[in-house]
Amino acid sequence: MMKTYIIPALMVLSLMACSKKEEEKNNHTKKGFELSNTMLNSISLAKVEKKNIEDEYSFYGKISADKNSYIDVYPLVGGNVMSVNVELGDYVKKGQVLATIRSTELAEIQKDVSDAKTDLVVAKNNLRVAKELYEGKLNTERDVLEAKSQLQKAEDQLQRAAAVSTVYNVKSGNIYSVVAPINGYIVQKSINKDMQLRSDRSDNIFDVANTTNVWAIMNVNESDIDKISLGMKAQVSTLSYPDKVFDGKIDKIFKIIDPQTNAMQARVVLNNANGLLIPESKATIKVSSLESNATLTVPSKAVIFDDNKSFVVIFKSRTDVKIREIKVLKQVGDVTYIAHGLKEGEEVITNNQLLIYRSLNS
Repeated sequence: MMKTYIIPALMVLSLMACSKKEEEKNNHTKKGFELSNTMLNSISLAKVEKKNIEDEYSFYGKISADKNSYIDVYPLVGGNVMSVNVELGDYVKKGQVLATIRSTELAEIQKDVSDAKTDLVVAKNNLRVAKELYEGKLNTERDVLEAKSQLQKAEDQLQRAAAVSTVYNVKSGNIYSVVAPINGYIVQKSINKDMQLRSDRSDNIFDVANTTNVWAIMNVNESDIDKISLGMKAQVSTLSYPDKVFDGKIDKIFKIIDPQTNAMQARVVLNNANGLLIPESKATIKVSSLESNATLTVPSKAVIFDDNKSFVVIFKSRTDVKIREIKVLKQVGDVTYIAHGLKEGEEVITNNQLLIYRSLNS
């Protein structure tokens, strides 16, 4: 009789023990666990927040100089290159001498200035005579107006000739200087000392680009065209500075597909006052947009992936720290969107949480 009572009692005790172990396992907590002062001071916390879901896409492209601040520099006339004062990549200021050229063709430029000055003197004299004749009723008002028109043409011609002479710093003799038209960097150079420039040359000898602002030109495949739109936030990184992010927005979409690449291009304008972005360098452009629906989020660095599952460490106090399994909806950069497993306002550990996770699981 005694055996019939002992066996059920042992079974009940065994079931209770199993149930308790299962409960402890589900709670992922360790009885008596407490964070040390050192560990407490080393952790970082973040609140579970509700945010609109953000979509992010990556594209490849390159950094380009702002074409609105990109100027081709041509020689005034052909001749022999006496000196070249800059190299590719040099920063130059407006008016700085880039090269000096000796040319016998300068005589024509100087003649234009001289002729324009002579024409101006003649035009002024003709106007004076026309006015005197008009006052003496020996010609008409139309003759005076015509003389004024000729004077204006002569002034314009002298201004143009003088401007050419000034811009190229034409000196007496047969030497002139090629100068920088704007502040910026030398991004193209096709001239060397002692080079002979042909008078019928049609190619430029320098390109000067102001890179205070630059463009990130991204290539968008046909299948991805519907994913971008004007105004989308963009984050640009380059091989030169892989850990640095440059922020901008898509401000232009070129509605033309290159038949060779089957890609369309879009442009992001970036501030480059620090000069870190170099034209023609490769770039990765990440663009993002917000959806209308919102969900709970945690920093991506708070999430622990173990045994094909995702977990976070919930912090309430130094003696109340628990592991919580979560279901990840999606991860976009530094933000992870949660499908379920958390409540808004809860705090998760974002630093050294892996050590705590292992301690609780040991």
